[in-house]
Amino acid sequence: MTKPPMLTAQQALDHLLSHAKTVAETETLATQAALGRVLAQSVNSLVDVPPLDNTSMDGYAVRTADTQIPGSTLTIAQRIPAGSMGTQLEPGTAARIFTGAPVPPGADAVVMQEDCAVPEGSVNQVQVNIAPTSGQWIRRRGEDLTAGKTALTAGTFLRPQELGMAASAGLTHLNVKRKVKVAAFFTGDELSLPGEPLKPGGIYNSNRDTLLACIKSLGCDATDFGIVPDSLSATRETLRKASKDHDLIITSGGVSVGEEDHIKPAVTAEGRLDLWQIGIKPGKPLAFGAVRKSDDAKSGAAEAETWFIGLPGNPVSSFVTFLLFVRPFILKLQGRDASLPQAYPMRADFDWLKADRRNEFLRVKINAQGGLDLFPNQSSGVLTSASWGDGLVDCPPNQPIQSGDMVKYIPFNALLS
Repeated sequence: MTKPPMLTAQQALDHLLSHAKTVAETETLATQAALGRVLAQSVNSLVDVPPLDNTSMDGYAVRTADTQIPGSTLTIAQRIPAGSMGTQLEPGTAARIFTGAPVPPGADAVVMQEDCAVPEGSVNQVQVNIAPTSGQWIRRRGEDLTAGKTALTAGTFLRPQELGMAASAGLTHLNVKRKVKVAAFFTGDELSLPGEPLKPGGIYNSNRDTLLACIKSLGCDATDFGIVPDSLSATRETLRKASKDHDLIITSGGVSVGEEDHIKPAVTAEGRLDLWQIGIKPGKPLAFGAVRKSDDAKSGAAEAETWFIGLPGNPVSSFVTFLLFVRPFILKLQGRDASLPQAYPMRADFDWLKADRRNEFLRVKINAQGGLDLFPNQSSGVLTSASWGDGLVDCPPNQPIQSGDMVKYIPFNALLS
């Protein structure tokens, strides 16, 4: 019997995202406590920002009608620091003004102080050495935010700059989505934690630290269920525990087809498996499905299931598949834009002539010449390639790369936010 073709990366991602539903629960936080959260509903500004026309430069507020000829001399009639209000600017006069101060009525331009001079011996006159245009160096009322208009839209991931916008808009509190709750566990009798003695033939579990850090970097609550013994009963028991009070279970290892790989039968017994293996390298054995929250839960009801994504055990495979599939899935659960980051066309300064039938994701780094260097060992077990690199090259199936070719480059910093 011929096996059906493996799903492409895009087909697999579309499948995952078609199932993900944004969490419904919200909470209200003080604006300064909302960093890294997702806005649940759009908010309007309470004020105009700026509240009045103001100057973006230290200098002199003038009437352009009085300064049409460079070198015009005006009387300094008032001084306006930030936080003060000026009075009507009369013809033939100027106002000494400082950055952020409201422009006085009657003035229609600001001339920065570098374009002015104070005549020798004068204390109340200024020589304007240019002919300013109307509106020069004036920030208009409401040009940043307008009272009653949208300041931030629902689904916005709140970074420091968004919190600053909320504060500018006069907002003391924000309604945000609750944090997505993710459980993680790791299979493999060969695994030990750093600080423990290594078993004969054993290795330290790097995936635990990598994946938990990735989960937390997306603003999720992460629960570590540790290393699970290579047995069907232990795997099923941990799935049952992890399904409680979590939106998503992530595992690493045990998703291949060996006799000690128990994830597939365990998930099938405790729920369902919808997807198994995709046509990418590294990361072919990726699993997706759901685990029942309890034995008596109504089968198929979304609220009675916890989503499940099983990642490969090889550290690079685990890392890359998290970035390409788990991250977008989590973003959609959070109510954020789940599309993959933009890939940039860049020059390959390497040869990759052994094209694979699968879609490959190569670990690369931008060099001083503006091209991409390839890490020499692209094995899925060499995590150094991901630490050394600053991004991935998305290499289509059966496509070799020669030095000088333009390739699709996805930076890690876009995949880790």
